[in-house]
Amino acid sequence: MIKPQTLPLIDIIFEDDHLVIVNKAAGMLTVADRFQQESVHLQSLLRKKYTEIYTIHRLDRDTSGLLVFAKDAETHRQLSEKFEHRDVKKVYFAMVEGTAPAEGTIDEPLALSESKPGTMKVHKKGKPSLTTFTCLQHYGLFSTLEVHLHTGRMHQIRVHLVHIGIPLFIDPVYGRRSEFRLSELKGKKYRAGKFSDEEKPLISRLTLHSWKLSFDHPATGKAMHFEAPLPKDMRALINQAEKWKRD
Repeated sequence: MIKPQTLPLIDIIFEDDHLVIVNKAAGMLTVADRFQQESVHLQSLLRKKYTEIYTIHRLDRDTSGLLVFAKDAETHRQLSEKFEHRDVKKVYFAMVEGTAPAEGTIDEPLALSESKPGTMKVHKKGKPSLTTFTCLQHYGLFSTLEVHLHTGRMHQIRVHLVHIGIPLFIDPVYGRRSEFRLSELKGKKYRAGKFSDEEKPLISRLTLHSWKLSFDHPATGKAMHFEAPLPKDMRALINQAEKWKRD
């Protein structure tokens, strides 16, 4: 749980009389955790600011990036229909293990896992789920992808990517790592900090970012396009990978 005194500021990308677009920080819940109803979450913080706020879609706690909230019931209804009818273009930035293929389409149904509650799995009797991606760059240990989410199942990108053998670079549930340290890149060249022998992780959350959103405004019909810049921890990992790839 994030302590109130260390809460990140709400990064509002856009707002008008009908909706608000937020760049969610990793570690922040979208809505209340069913096991911790009193936990701090983005919806409650927005309600303190706007009084009335409606959640349309969600991101995993450790996924950063764009979220849309409605300020009234009618906007909520219309935007929910747009998401349901796939009229919203959702693009994610993902960092995955190893060398990813140039592009790919993953059309595999997803269902809840009986053996691991709260997780999903590929299953022939699951709900239709479609993910496509393009590889942006290879960095040796990991690759970066532009991922297009065509349906909105829970953990869809995470499960689809692990299904084809390229799990998220950091994913303690479906992948192989819960964090990454700079010493893994530097090897014997790594030297601990001046004031501490303990090495802090370079990144320790899901390497997944809700990057771009596009849809027609429910009230005006105007085409809306939003982009959230890559967060600091992702940029730091890429910068270090580029540096040590050259050296």
